[in-house]
Amino acid sequence: MVQVRVLGIALDAAQQHIVLLKPLLDDGAAARVLPIWIGAQEATSILIAVEGEQAPRPLSHDLMKTLLDTVDATVDRVEVTRIEDGTFYAEITLTTTFGTRVIDARPSDAVALAVRAEAPLFVADQVFDEAGIPAEFTEQPAEEEEEVDKFKQFLDEVDPEDFQG
Repeated sequence: MVQVRVLGIALDAAQQHIVLLKPLLDDGAAARVLPIWIGAQEATSILIAVEGEQAPRPLSHDLMKTLLDTVDATVDRVEVTRIEDGTFYAEITLTTTFGTRVIDARPSDAVALAVRAEAPLFVADQVFDEAGIPAEFTEQPAEEEEEVDKFKQFLDEVDPEDFQG
């Protein structure tokens, strides 16, 4: 397992959101980043938490954290455990009054919760070997930086009613 941090949220050429996970310890020329494609709402949730902001109303991941706090459970760690047919899998390890529990989760939800709980994030070595990319590929050209700035502006101006069905 490689301990990672959230490097950021990016957009690919098709304007799909990606969470970028980077090892805590850079190993020079072999530095890699793991891109995981996620939904727009999960991207917003992760970005809000990484930037230390709060949504005007609790998002699903805020609710998850509050529920865990209410029942005296803690998030010990999050692991991206495997990739099968292009789908990433993750697990959340919790400490509860009933002992340690490991829960299957989508990586986007697991990362969003880990950031809020300040829990360590890990990626299996095999996942990095299969899906990791060289870190220099994640450097954004100016036009992509503009897109990220627009996304951040959207977050500043978003109204909770925009998400009502």
